[in-house]
Amino acid sequence: MRLPVYYISHGGGPWPWIREVEASYAPLRTALADIPRQLGNQKPSAILMVSAHWESAHGFTVQGHPNPSMLYDYYGFPAHTYDVRYAAPGKPELAERVKELLAEHQLEAHIDAERGFDHGAFVPAYCIYPDASVPMVQLSIHQHYDPALHIQLGKAIERLRDENVLIICSGLSYHNLRHLGPSGREPSAQFDAWLEKTLLQDSPEQRIPAMLNWEKAPSARIAHAREDHLVPLFVAVGAAEHDAVHRFHYQQDAFGGITVSSYRFDAP
Repeated sequence: MRLPVYYISHGGGPWPWIREVEASYAPLRTALADIPRQLGNQKPSAILMVSAHWESAHGFTVQGHPNPSMLYDYYGFPAHTYDVRYAAPGKPELAERVKELLAEHQLEAHIDAERGFDHGAFVPAYCIYPDASVPMVQLSIHQHYDPALHIQLGKAIERLRDENVLIICSGLSYHNLRHLGPSGREPSAQFDAWLEKTLLQDSPEQRIPAMLNWEKAPSARIAHAREDHLVPLFVAVGAAEHDAVHRFHYQQDAFGGITVSSYRFDAP
């Protein structure tokens, strides 16, 4: 069975290990924990995780270590969150396969044999498979954030869906650290409404042009002053160009009043 593609709003920092914020993340945790059920009896052979927290300057980079370390790429959190370990194995043969697919689409790719899991990867993976039983490989985004390039990246890796690889694109549908809480309430709602229309109501044929012109969306540059956390969505759209879309996670009270969403792209 062809696997779906996910675009997830992964939350802030190492939240699953911080008791004080546990309740506020309950909808996200529940949604992520439900993904194995959504896949039925099909357990992926691996996860390919496209995280907003890994950017490459030259082409794209694929994680190639068989047992990746941890990359604690967050600051100011409780001391114990820097001892978190998500022990999923890597899968070097998948890294090679990704590099091969990108080359077929004239996309430059490199393998990094040292890179560890960043929190855009290990946080959602822990919520989905807490036993770390599914191998995981990360794939970078490009630091230029070009929508067309990342849609092309998604098209290049689409075939992995038929090879029992679960593609998860990890970012945040609203990401502006200067406008969280009350100041972000309205712009996040406006941008989320545009996402809802574009992904759930418009036709698949309208989806890519909308993504290419995302800056014209209401409150676009407030929602994403720096669009690193939106870029994984472009990859998901490319990898599921003709698929129906379902919103499987929705909150209007994240980060003290922010609207955020996560989406599943299924075969039609």
